[in-house]
Amino acid sequence: MSEQRATSAGDMQHSYGFQSVADGEKQPLVDAVFHRVANRYDLMNDIMSGGLHRLWKDAAVAWLNPPRRAGWKVLDVAGGTGDIAFRIVEASGRQAGATVLDINGSMLAVGRERAARRKLSQHVEFVEANAEELPFADETFDAYTIAFGIRNVPQIDRALREALRVLKPGGRFLCLEFSEVEMPILDKAYEAWSFNAIPRIGKLVAGDGEPYAYLVESIRKFPAKADFAAMIGEAGFGRVTWRSYSGGIAAAHSGWKL
Repeated sequence: MSEQRATSAGDMQHSYGFQSVADGEKQPLVDAVFHRVANRYDLMNDIMSGGLHRLWKDAAVAWLNPPRRAGWKVLDVAGGTGDIAFRIVEASGRQAGATVLDINGSMLAVGRERAARRKLSQHVEFVEANAEELPFADETFDAYTIAFGIRNVPQIDRALREALRVLKPGGRFLCLEFSEVEMPILDKAYEAWSFNAIPRIGKLVAGDGEPYAYLVESIRKFPAKADFAAMIGEAGFGRVTWRSYSGGIAAAHSGWKL
């Protein structure tokens, strides 16, 4: 594909997949996508990753290594269905408290139902709000996580600054996201799968291929690992590093509020 990856946060603000949109237009378009796929979001992730997203999430939470002590708090942004928050709470021996924040009410409704089924409602709260304007006081959380959501935020630089603001000193930022494939043969195979197969499968399984086409394009536009790491550093985080998963199909970026 000829579309180039973004190299700055501003590049993503006006990018809706491969389309260029005006100020303020991206968020409503993204909201519409997730309202349409909310009830099949986990299935969507299985389709887009071949089921590997489950292993990547497990690996990211293991890297976060939440402590088994009461009072430790994590904010999981764009995590409406609760997938990451549930893993963190369980990894802490149900000691951690998790707040799931999402701008999309349909996704949060799915998360609340899942939390109730897993008997995790007392450990996880759900908040409908914007990642660019978090409704929390400074230095509230010990960790901030976001999985497969940062590329859908129009103003990534604002979201990163907000993450820094709400973290306590010594707090951890951890972002899991699709990334650029590092192996040439895998690169071609994954690109063919993404652009040709995923939208068609999405249409067959979910009855709607358009949201899947956008999501594939948004992955292709998202910054390369080093460029995204630079954005995290520019927001004020220190000790920024990343880990690649499955040949670079996904990557977890880590930073600290020093």
